[in-house]
Amino acid sequence: MNETITATSKPQAATETVFGVIVAISFCHLLNDMMQSLLPAIYPGLKAEFGLSFGQIGLVTLAYQVTASILQPLVGLYADKRPTPLALPGGTLFSLAGLAVLSAAHSYALVLLGASLLGVGSSVFHPESSRVARMAAGRRHGLAQSLFQVGGNAGQALGPLAAALVVVRWGQSSLAFFALLALLSGAVLWNVASWYRHHGLIRLKAGVRVSAVGRLAEVRAARGISILLALIFSKYVYLASLTSYFTFYLIHRFGVSVQNAQLHLFAFLAAVAMGTVAGGPLGDRFGRKYVIWFSILGCLPFTLLLPHVGLFWTGPLTIVIGLILASAFPAIVVFAQELVPGKVGMISGLFFGFSFGMGGLGAAVLGWLADLTSIETVYQLCAFLPAIGLLTALLPDIEQN
Repeated sequence: MNETITATSKPQAATETVFGVIVAISFCHLLNDMMQSLLPAIYPGLKAEFGLSFGQIGLVTLAYQVTASILQPLVGLYADKRPTPLALPGGTLFSLAGLAVLSAAHSYALVLLGASLLGVGSSVFHPESSRVARMAAGRRHGLAQSLFQVGGNAGQALGPLAAALVVVRWGQSSLAFFALLALLSGAVLWNVASWYRHHGLIRLKAGVRVSAVGRLAEVRAARGISILLALIFSKYVYLASLTSYFTFYLIHRFGVSVQNAQLHLFAFLAAVAMGTVAGGPLGDRFGRKYVIWFSILGCLPFTLLLPHVGLFWTGPLTIVIGLILASAFPAIVVFAQELVPGKVGMISGLFFGFSFGMGGLGAAVLGWLADLTSIETVYQLCAFLPAIGLLTALLPDIEQN
């Protein structure tokens, strides 16, 4: 980071893409989501130590993701009315506290508390950082969202790898070490907040004046938002089946070790990160509706095949699923922002929050279902979720910049 995000730099044109700011928030997204993803990465250890059922594991995910789901739209709505740049570095303190609690948790209640604190940290970071990505995007909104998102996906992939290399070896208390990353993130976000205050707000207002000219009728916009939320439901419930239970699936069905299962999860999440990079720029060039079509519906053949193959093909199939499915989110967020101009914070908070909430609710329901039937049954049923992508046909056609 350099002069592009300092208070003394001269004002930048609203059409210029400020890559220094985008890279900064993407890096912080990596740190944030790596800290957050340590939670599902330590589920096997928590299950063994506290004797938890799959349903109780699902409730831990629910505590984390629903906390973020409820608060994120509210944070975004508040930021639209009263921007608070310093909320970015301030929110990292909740993530630090959450990991500190989890590192010392000796009861299920404390695990739930630590998960909830992590959720509060995400509820501040995601909508505000997505607003910053929009501010810094210029005309390349899809690219900016993809670069922002890929930081988070990379962090989610590094979480299981860190757990396999560090937490599995040194135990739950080693989470305290990762909590220190929140301090690094806070320092970077302090610098981003300075740019936000002196340049970002002016750029965002200029972008609203341009986009408001093409405002859709409210009814069409509401219909489009509803369809996009249904697509988010299909995407994140399926992702919840992998991020929360894939290690258990591999251990139970194929008898692999915990470390081996974590490495398989890392490979899947790395594929998700790579898929995210492609989604935004492709949407900028070819239209976001086409990217959404391909991303949600395109992985259906692979999800239907996954429950019926052996260990050798399970890894490649999950990588393909991750690559295809991940490309949707940047396109969906930008599509929604263009449906409702001037409400970047609220829309970002709504979609990040809804994705967290559906992931948490999906994890809880799928955990209950796994206890009731089997972990294999979960994947057989979830295989049909991408068929919801057919709703993409009902999205309104809007001109992409």
